[in-house]
Amino acid sequence: MNIGQFAALTGLSAHTLRYYEKIGLLRSVVRNVSGHRDYAEKEAEWIGFINRLKETGMPLKQILTYAELRAQGDTTAGERQQLLEQHAAQLAERIRQEQAHLIALEQKIRYYQTHFSD
Repeated sequence: MNIGQFAALTGLSAHTLRYYEKIGLLRSVVRNVSGHRDYAEKEAEWIGFINRLKETGMPLKQILTYAELRAQGDTTAGERQQLLEQHAAQLAERIRQEQAHLIALEQKIRYYQTHFSD
């Protein structure tokens, strides 16, 4: 699929896709006979994983490290697993903190509901 179709599929802009290719996040993009990018389903799956990492707060620098390890093949599986485990632990802590914040807000809302409702 061309870059416009791929951008629509992934929800990313063509500019972002070109940037990801430039910095090495998208390495396997082939070009058709006219020189245009021709994206495949495997790139869509990879972009989906990149988006998930970004949405869960992984910095781009760490995502690049993961991508570099991924490009090196199966010999780096342990390092990639460790990187994801560290990220998962950080995410779990952030979720725990957010849940504590939510509980505090809900308590304050109940206070207002019981003391100031008509």
